[in-house]
Amino acid sequence: MLFTGMPHRIKHLLWDWNGTLLDDVDACVVALNVLLRRRGLPAVNRARYVEAFDFPVRDYYRSVGFDLSGENWDAVTLEYHAAYAESAAAAPLRPHAARVLRQLRDAGWRHSILSACEQGLLLRMVSERGIRDAFDQILGREDFQAHSKIEQGHSLLATLGLAPCEVLLIGDTGHDREVARAIGCRCLLVADGHCDSARLSACGAPIVYNLPEVIAHLGQTGKYPFSAAEQS
Repeated sequence: MLFTGMPHRIKHLLWDWNGTLLDDVDACVVALNVLLRRRGLPAVNRARYVEAFDFPVRDYYRSVGFDLSGENWDAVTLEYHAAYAESAAAAPLRPHAARVLRQLRDAGWRHSILSACEQGLLLRMVSERGIRDAFDQILGREDFQAHSKIEQGHSLLATLGLAPCEVLLIGDTGHDREVARAIGCRCLLVADGHCDSARLSACGAPIVYNLPEVIAHLGQTGKYPFSAAEQS
């Protein structure tokens, strides 16, 4: 049975998009390999991608072979997103995403998206998958740099008018944990996104392995607030 209250003042669920709600890891691998192939660099597979992907994305590109000293980074990001827009056009939501969002909203939790994805692309992708109305706010970046979401996180909390203790950030990477720490909210990580389970486990935040488990996690009495060790 779905828990119908909001335990320990959690009122709002702040969702990451790529890899958390959108199942686009394979699409990202395809797009990255387009760029690698054009430069005569070795391709990466999904296992290699999730083993090394991190923020800032510029550092990740270096780790897979890009010589960014000889390239214009803005041009690289635009090239990548052109390839990604094609490869991710049919990328689905993660299994049960729409149902989980609906059930949680019916139970009293509100939703917003905080993403490193460019705002126009983000809005289009969310709308095309029929879940735009599930969210109070959808906040991406103004550029294609896929840099930190910390400043956006502070801005979104101010827009929502919520205290950090009232918000749970749900993401799939170590950066989501960093963002949660920086803006003072709690964090729940979802496995099988853009970060492999070994690195995710080292982040020190609770982990679930599919989206229905988010419902079960929120329904566990006494789960929140986290202990001091989990918040540090």
